[in-house]
Amino acid sequence: MGLSLNTDTRTVRQGEELDLETIEPYLRDRLDIPEGKLEVRQFGAGHSNLTYELSVGEWSAVLRRPPLGPVAPKAHDMEREFKVLKALHPVFPVAPKPLHVNAGDLIGVPFFIMERRYGHVYDTSFPDEVVYTASLGRRLSEEMVDRLVELHAIDYRKTDLNNMVKPEGFMQRQVNGWIKRFERARTDDVVSAVKLKQWLIDHVPHSDEASIIHYDYKLNNAMFDLEDPDKMIGLFDWEMTTVGDPLADLGAAMSYWIQPDDPDMLRTGLGEPPVTVREGFYTRAEFIQRYAEKSGRDVSGIHIYLTFAYFKLAGIVQQIYSRYKKGQTNDPRFAHMNHFVNNLIEHAEKTAGLVDG
Repeated sequence: MGLSLNTDTRTVRQGEELDLETIEPYLRDRLDIPEGKLEVRQFGAGHSNLTYELSVGEWSAVLRRPPLGPVAPKAHDMEREFKVLKALHPVFPVAPKPLHVNAGDLIGVPFFIMERRYGHVYDTSFPDEVVYTASLGRRLSEEMVDRLVELHAIDYRKTDLNNMVKPEGFMQRQVNGWIKRFERARTDDVVSAVKLKQWLIDHVPHSDEASIIHYDYKLNNAMFDLEDPDKMIGLFDWEMTTVGDPLADLGAAMSYWIQPDDPDMLRTGLGEPPVTVREGFYTRAEFIQRYAEKSGRDVSGIHIYLTFAYFKLAGIVQQIYSRYKKGQTNDPRFAHMNHFVNNLIEHAEKTAGLVDG
């Protein structure tokens, strides 16, 4: 994930240092890195993979590796994310260019290197040099919709993704897979979600349409131009990308898209409310309506996809919380995430109509 210039990076967190003595000579043999001291800083945003900025003078790149400790099966697959970027960058240039991948024989875990981009990322506030207006919020909303529609319009069969995916039965695999992941990571301080899991199984959408889906599409995974603050110039965190039902991508995007009248638990579950709560930004309904108009897709069943997206998000957060509870990470941001998991499950039940909302 990238943010505005150097305000997005920090000193590397204790216990998450890179083995530079091993990594630096390896990379110098494979990349055109200028002479000089290799500096390392860590991107502070994100709750999952560890992401670092490598720089020497004017040269810079980004290194991504899995989190510390055991990880869920098939999660944090660095080699796969590298291949996804390699396939996508030529046809969807906001995806960063991948530079090198290592399968894990160097530092014990796989990692990859990609280009470093510079721009604005809008999360819970705007940088001082960006004057926010309601008009900017609307234009940013439109840009987010339009780039998602553009991604979904790419013919995946003309890319190398065609050899990496099997879109048939996508939603059924997703529902069953995330139920299993949730159960594996469940701790004794989160709800069992029995009724919700059964509802999801009973309401699996059966769509024959398949497109490239980012599956972690949210405002703070996008980067915007320094001179043109509503123009997307980068989109990051492609580890969950696949080919499947495009409405699953829309549902996932909407589970992250917070609006001003949302319950406090949604607005503040991961910290300060995102900037999408400001006047001018689309509501979820407006986002979905523009997506339907631009893509021509029928979105009448979007509540099913959104319900699943809230459950999936609960599963992702629970995996993070489970690692914290087992002592595999000591990041204090994770200490009370069980409450957010329970709240997400409750919100998913309301979205499904299982409880009054």
